[in-house]
Amino acid sequence: MAAEKRLRDVSDTPMLDAELLLAEALGVTRERLILGSGLSAIPASFEGLLERREAGEPLAYILGMRAFWTIELEVGPGVLIPRPDTETLLDAAVAHFKGGDGPKTILDLGTGPGSLLLAALDEWPDAKGVGVDASPTALDYARRNADRLDMSDRVVLKQGDWGAGLSVRFDLILCNPPYIADEDDEVAADVRAHEPTEALFAGADGLDDYRRIVPQLPALMAEDGLAVIEIGYRQADAVFALIEQAGLKASLHRDLAGRDRALAVRR
Repeated sequence: MAAEKRLRDVSDTPMLDAELLLAEALGVTRERLILGSGLSAIPASFEGLLERREAGEPLAYILGMRAFWTIELEVGPGVLIPRPDTETLLDAAVAHFKGGDGPKTILDLGTGPGSLLLAALDEWPDAKGVGVDASPTALDYARRNADRLDMSDRVVLKQGDWGAGLSVRFDLILCNPPYIADEDDEVAADVRAHEPTEALFAGADGLDDYRRIVPQLPALMAEDGLAVIEIGYRQADAVFALIEQAGLKASLHRDLAGRDRALAVRR
């Protein structure tokens, strides 16, 4: 496929990207595209979509949607695209509550488009939750996603500075903060160019936001509550130390690639 060749320099999955873009142009699913039954000729709009991806725009922004856990989320410019690695936080939470009633109250700090919060609410249908983000753009996406997933009556979305000003304790706290060091040269060019820097970078060592979030946790966690925080793969020891300073304890969870990915925090 000529489109696949054009995307080789900008994507690790050029054939998949090309198929998804063509499916979008045709208004069909990728599965139907592959089966090929009753499909029309390639529409003119495909070229525009291909050019956007060729220029480095993230596929999720072009398609406007991203699958995460058991839900589909609307995403676009100004909001962090949820990654499969972040599902490690939900795996850790599910393991913690396995065999019990599950959390009744959930807090998502830095909710973005509602990724962790809405996925957790889908996992535990009896729960309600609060999502906090500093970005009005992110909160707009989160509201639309909550509406589309029929969860608006279970969600409160607030603009805020992490947990500052919250006076309620939660059974489950989820957080995927910025954790990339400002000068980190491993960040993919399309990520650096398109996704919001405030959701990615966190000071010279990538730990600035952990230093603010972790001290807030004791006042936000229910007595038997759990907080699960995403970390960079080289940050476990540093964040462990912050957690210990806050009088809490933590266990490490790794992603499917075996990299350090999350810390599950308890009293």
